Amino acid sequence: MCSLPEKTEKTDGSKSCGVSDVLMPRVLPMSRWEMDQLGWDELDVLLVSGDAYVDHPSFGAALLGRWLVLHGYRVGIVAQPNWKSPDDLTVMGRPKLFAGVTAGAIDSMLAHYTAFRKKRHDDAYTPGGRAGARPNRASLVYAGLIKQAFKKLPIVLGGIEASLRRITHYDFWTDKLRRSILIDAKSDMLLYGMAERGILAVADRLRDGLSLCAPSVPGAAYIGKVDDLPAGATVEQLPSHEEIMGDPAKLMTATLAMEAHVLHANAYSVHDVENRSLIITPPAPLSTPELDKLYTLPFTRQPHPSYKGLKIPAADMIRFSINSHRGCGGGCSFCTLAGHQGRTVRSRSTESILAEAESMTSHPDFKGSVSDVGGPTANMWGAECSADPGSCKRDSCMFPGICPHFAVDQMRHIELLNKVRDVDGVKHVRVASGIRHDLALKDARYLRAIVRDFVGGQLKIAPEHLCDDVLKLMRKPGLEVFEKFLDRFDAECLAADKRQFVIPYLISAFPACTPGHMKQLADWLARRGWRPEQVQCFIPLPGTVAAAMYYAEIDPSGNPIPVARTDAERMKMHYMLLGEKPKGKPRR
Repeated sequence: MCSLPEKTEKTDGSKSCGVSDVLMPRVLPMSRWEMDQLGWDELDVLLVSGDAYVDHPSFGAALLGRWLVLHGYRVGIVAQPNWKSPDDLTVMGRPKLFAGVTAGAIDSMLAHYTAFRKKRHDDAYTPGGRAGARPNRASLVYAGLIKQAFKKLPIVLGGIEASLRRITHYDFWTDKLRRSILIDAKSDMLLYGMAERGILAVADRLRDGLSLCAPSVPGAAYIGKVDDLPAGATVEQLPSHEEIMGDPAKLMTATLAMEAHVLHANAYSVHDVENRSLIITPPAPLSTPELDKLYTLPFTRQPHPSYKGLKIPAADMIRFSINSHRGCGGGCSFCTLAGHQGRTVRSRSTESILAEAESMTSHPDFKGSVSDVGGPTANMWGAECSADPGSCKRDSCMFPGICPHFAVDQMRHIELLNKVRDVDGVKHVRVASGIRHDLALKDARYLRAIVRDFVGGQLKIAPEHLCDDVLKLMRKPGLEVFEKFLDRFDAECLAADKRQFVIPYLISAFPACTPGHMKQLADWLARRGWRPEQVQCFIPLPGTVAAAMYYAEIDPSGNPIPVARTDAERMKMHYMLLGEKPKGKPRR
């Protein structure tokens, strides 16, 4: 535990939230013994996660837990509890305020099953990489365990599994529509997105004896009354659960509305379910100063000591990476980012990022290499939009072309990378999170600098496909743009006398994709002599526009499209790209 003094009271009665004024544990407790060492007789908040506890800002429980501690709350974590019994949840006692539940960094069903519904054999977020440490539909199971362990304790869902399932959604693993996960979990509230503002508002309201479910909680979903919304508020009525169940096209309507909702700073959405109203409050992304404060917290960047050195693959991969921003202007129809982090890019300051780099150099395991300085899309750091969110009608800032209101100086990103590389103790800096190739083409200087100094032999690019009618539904740029990028990349590598490669991410069996499209893609790869390494058969993730396309078999305009629905059809297209024959009999 660091030797910082306890929190102080300001003269106006509010709690100070400066790091220097808060008693910050070295790691958040996972046992009663650790609580005793901190002098905590009880917790205010218990966080239950489907991931192992890694004290790194890329892990949600660690990030939100430290954020709450920064604001004066005592937080403990139960990571990957045994779901056969509530006993693991009671080791630190009943929390005073509420329990927060997350399935982890990815949807628990995606963590367990491949695109062909086969069981995965590993889990990167578990000690030893072993599979099976979290249950299917972990949010539901953990919420049920909390109800057994602590009667009438408020339960708040969060994380990407809950965030993308906040209204009626298509569930690929059962091939059915499911209602809001908030209702199925019988929880009190759901926080979507990154949730720092929301979880702090929840803690403050419960501390002050106020009702949890209120329209003033940002980035939240709860069962409430429309009449209680602020006077004059913008309210959009979504199709109800029953309407969506009766008409598949209504899922597309609701999904597009939810996608637009994350752009509208003052809008509420209402989704009726079984004669109840699910209220969804406006999103609440952090500002640059708030992000800076969050990422200055003293994360150890290591798994909790209780794991006794057991390797956690995801932790090793991102240990010495720096998250420079949140959000992505791409708005790709298959991606969960639009529904979770939003399309608005929120960036950290240069000073904050350099401070994090400097702090890493004192880490005992740091060898001089910063594995990544990036985010959802590395070259969107510092991007700003001058359009009025209330009047913007675009689904993507990048498609069908880069919006003139979307402004980003990519050379500032190069300046940032150079400054990180100049930090004493840093030898190498890489951009491993990938760049948007159409954006990189806007500035030849940027691509030249990336190739010469910040590509570690391989650069991740996500063309996803090469047939324009499929790319249009993905909201991705066409083949001509990708080929132009490849030519520029090769020319820059040749000029720099470097042997480097583009690693393209590709998707097979996307909605509207046919065997003919897959053959075109396979033939293009063959002409280049490429054997693809990063190929993912399309998985319709809950809450995405692509999932609505898959389920309703329509494009966003309502026009019918062909969809490969059976595993046999999907596998056939997938292996056309890999150049192999499927092994075994696919499940339908």
